[in-house]
Amino acid sequence: MATDLASYLPPFEGLLPKWLLLVSMISIANSIQAYTTLHYTARVYNPNPDTSQPPSNIRSSSPSAKPPSAKPPSADSSTSKTPPADAITAPEIPSQVTPLSARKFGTWTFLTAIVRLYAAYHITDKAVYELGMWTYGIAWAHFMSEWWVFGTTRWGAPLAGPVFVSTGSLVWMWVQREFYLGQ
Repeated sequence: MATDLASYLPPFEGLLPKWLLLVSMISIANSIQAYTTLHYTARVYNPNPDTSQPPSNIRSSSPSAKPPSAKPPSADSSTSKTPPADAITAPEIPSQVTPLSARKFGTWTFLTAIVRLYAAYHITDKAVYELGMWTYGIAWAHFMSEWWVFGTTRWGAPLAGPVFVSTGSLVWMWVQREFYLGQ
């Protein structure tokens, strides 16, 4: 059975082609997810300090999603001129993720998955190798600009995954370029 599965792996030395295959498979699953729910995409593109859940304007079918908690006003809050200390928080910024933006993100992710899949199986082809590298460079630039320029995301676990994968893969492909392309 193991030899049957191994026959589907890219027939090249090193781990990079297998990594490209793995990232492609995960990206295809992520594309499907982007078409079926806003929950996970909204966690990445969440400008609020708590990135463990999507903003409250995103309805989710995820079982782990918790509805925003609403505290009933206390009896003495109507007579007090200053709100209680626990009520003074920054207002939540609504998510900019929409069904359309999630589907566009899912389509982009699927396209990059196909390019990376081709790169895994044609890693010695200079044009395909470079296209694979470009997908990671563009992904890195996208996520960094959403964080640093547009402010639609914050640093946290939801952003860390795509940043580490795009950065690590781009650097790995740059370092291994001569090995696979002989240049």
